[in-house]
Amino acid sequence: MKRIYIILILLCTVIAAKAQIGGIGGGGGSSIVGRISGTVIDSISKKPLDYATVSIYRSGGSAPMNGVLTDDKGNFKFDGIKAGSYKIGVSYIGYPTKFIDPITTTLSKPDANMGQVVVAPSAKTLSEVTVTGQASLVENRIDKIVYNAEKDLTSAGGNATDVLQKVPLVSVDMNGNVAVRGDQNVRVLINGKPSGATSASLSDVLKTIPADQIKNVEVITSPSAKYDAEGSGGIINIVTKTKNASGVSGSVSGGVGTRQNNGNLNFNYNKNRFNFGANIGGNASWPQTSYTDFNQSLTSDGINQVNTNSSHNEIKRHGIRGSLTAGYEFNGFNSINSTLALNDGGFNADGGGDYRFEDFNDPTQNLSYTGRTISHNKFRGFDWNIDYTHKFKKQGHEIVVSGQWSHSIIKTDYTNLFSAQYNSQLANNNGKNNEYTGQVDYTLPINKVLKLEAGGKTIQRRINSNYDIFTVNPDGSNPILDTENSNLYDYTQNVYAGYGVLTITLPKSYAILVGSRLENTRITGDPEAPYADGSNSQTLEPFKASYNTFIPSLTVQKVFGANTLKLSYSKRIQRPSLQVLNPFINRSNQQSQSVGNPNLAPEVSQTVELNYNAFVKTSVLNFSVYYKNTSNLIEGIASPVQDGDVIINRTVQNNVAENNSLGGSFFGSINPIKPLTIRANINVFTYNPSVYSAYVDFINPDALKTRLMTTVFGSATLNLPKNFIFEAFAFNNSARRTIQGTSPAFGIYAFGIKKQFMDKKASIGFNTIQPFAVDKSFNQSISSPGFTQSVRTRIPFQSFGVTFSYSFGKMSFSNPQQKKKGVNNDDVKSGDQGGGMGGGMNGGN
Repeated sequence: MKRIYIILILLCTVIAAKAQIGGIGGGGGSSIVGRISGTVIDSISKKPLDYATVSIYRSGGSAPMNGVLTDDKGNFKFDGIKAGSYKIGVSYIGYPTKFIDPITTTLSKPDANMGQVVVAPSAKTLSEVTVTGQASLVENRIDKIVYNAEKDLTSAGGNATDVLQKVPLVSVDMNGNVAVRGDQNVRVLINGKPSGATSASLSDVLKTIPADQIKNVEVITSPSAKYDAEGSGGIINIVTKTKNASGVSGSVSGGVGTRQNNGNLNFNYNKNRFNFGANIGGNASWPQTSYTDFNQSLTSDGINQVNTNSSHNEIKRHGIRGSLTAGYEFNGFNSINSTLALNDGGFNADGGGDYRFEDFNDPTQNLSYTGRTISHNKFRGFDWNIDYTHKFKKQGHEIVVSGQWSHSIIKTDYTNLFSAQYNSQLANNNGKNNEYTGQVDYTLPINKVLKLEAGGKTIQRRINSNYDIFTVNPDGSNPILDTENSNLYDYTQNVYAGYGVLTITLPKSYAILVGSRLENTRITGDPEAPYADGSNSQTLEPFKASYNTFIPSLTVQKVFGANTLKLSYSKRIQRPSLQVLNPFINRSNQQSQSVGNPNLAPEVSQTVELNYNAFVKTSVLNFSVYYKNTSNLIEGIASPVQDGDVIINRTVQNNVAENNSLGGSFFGSINPIKPLTIRANINVFTYNPSVYSAYVDFINPDALKTRLMTTVFGSATLNLPKNFIFEAFAFNNSARRTIQGTSPAFGIYAFGIKKQFMDKKASIGFNTIQPFAVDKSFNQSISSPGFTQSVRTRIPFQSFGVTFSYSFGKMSFSNPQQKKKGVNNDDVKSGDQGGGMGGGMNGGN
């Protein structure tokens, strides 16, 4: 708590200082300045015009003082306007320039909202001009790919995982783990900022966010040095819905289906310089039962054993996420914004099955037994951030000071009951995570050729994991503390970073973006004995680590009319998190145990990418080829180990290999006929590890072969008469290789139809996923000398649902959506994207 007070004191000091120099009025007069804003609308289609040129003049003048382009919703804004009378001119290709004179601002009313500025095409071009004023489902921008989820029919009624499955270059596996171009080292952000809840289980948190709450998803594959060095796969930013509108507005949406149900409520108030927004959404699934067949063969010191089981597991999920956002612009130079996001979610599981143990050396030890696992998983917390922006006189010259506090509580309780072979367990795992971030970003357009960006940042992470294990009778009675398997662990990670980025605009449509970033990381792990007498059978030593990382970045771009060619180089790291550092042996799954490694070094990846983006009439085509080298690859090495009277499989995290990957991706969107849009995305890449000599004996030679992996996605949208819209999509991810085996392939298909009415303010729809197959099967296998394991799981995916939405409020857009500012933490290598903080994973199979 002390750290957040310090951040607040510093922030308030900066605000007070900047307020003294903000709002320059000139000449010793009043410092009050305001703005002139509005929305440019086509007179025929009644839709906004994007990229129209809006100029401001002195009233009656002929020389423009400044000019801006409208955004994708037709909005424009001039800040820092002194009291007086002005003339506004609007021009657009095929439209005669329209002037509005005078527009007057005063000291008492410094803001002038012009509302809708309606412009008409000229008579010559009236029959030729078609204005859509709407963003497509997928946009390929200079620095990222944007998936406009609010336009996706088949995601309605689903959750964030359902949305991410359809984002270009992104793949999601059967467990909800997210990857970009096959790399799962991705930290997902929400509105440009991290959520503390994801430190427990990213995959579970994503399942609690309703799809109706998501506006779009941004994917950045080659971040510049301005971004945190973490996340070798890149950055995914989920942007939730807000309305940047004057007045009162909002929306309500939801869905009811056979697989899950959700709802979302959005409210916005924007008046003069003050804005306020509130959003709350919930998600609850019906109980879903999966079935698993497990086969494990172990050989060690001449002992041969086989474990098999057939089990089932019923899971029911729930989640809720809400946010409050408020902002105030003191004048055209100083503004402050703050957001408080709350989350609460979890899932309960109840399963069991029949187990079989066979000892080939001593068949008299063979036995059959039963098992049952009951688990309760809960996470809750908040993310609070505050951003202060000061703009200088020069357009684009600004400084942003940001702070954030993320707090989360994670509880995982489970009971494993066995009639024989293994000890029955009861476990309580309580995790607490606090993350404090302070950040300063400065932007200076030096001239028309050069722009400088620089800044500094610190992230202070404090994680505590209390893991209590009790042995119990097969019926769950008589709990006795298990001193060998209980664990109390404190983990600290401090990151200090500074960066500089220079943008150079050259003649003949060339541009260069060059930058560098230096980060220092300091980690400490402090295992504590959880018992009054200080005893602990797992003797764990404290550890410390400190390392510096230099991160260069370079992008060279050439624009050919509407087409762009870009060559980029980026370097990224992936710091190991507590889940893979903690040396505590996790026996929650007694057949397949795991242990962390405090000596892990961060992964380091370097990527060179050549990208070409082309616009051909109404079609968008994007091609990329890339080479990626990853050193110190972190993967788990599984091997047979003697544990008591039995041989078990234990996985230890290690820096096992260097991986060289070649890849290529294609994304295209075409309109073969006016009402039909077809989209396709293909990503192909290789997995080719060079195993370090210390681990060669744990790897089968077959694992060292070069493997080709793919992600394929396709969708189609058809606009039908009377405001009906039909959509279909399908995707397939090939099996993914690891150093010892494969994870399952995954693919689904879906259909949706929606009817809009009440001037498109309301809609009702129907969608279905996997309508012709109830379950999907997933096969996974790993092996090494002396060990093989295969798992086949059947999970229900078929669903049918009804969705609805309604937007209310009379509004006029007055402020274009601004670039996201503030804290942006994209980091930390986890054991996977699900799981507890200190080893409190779900027990059993």
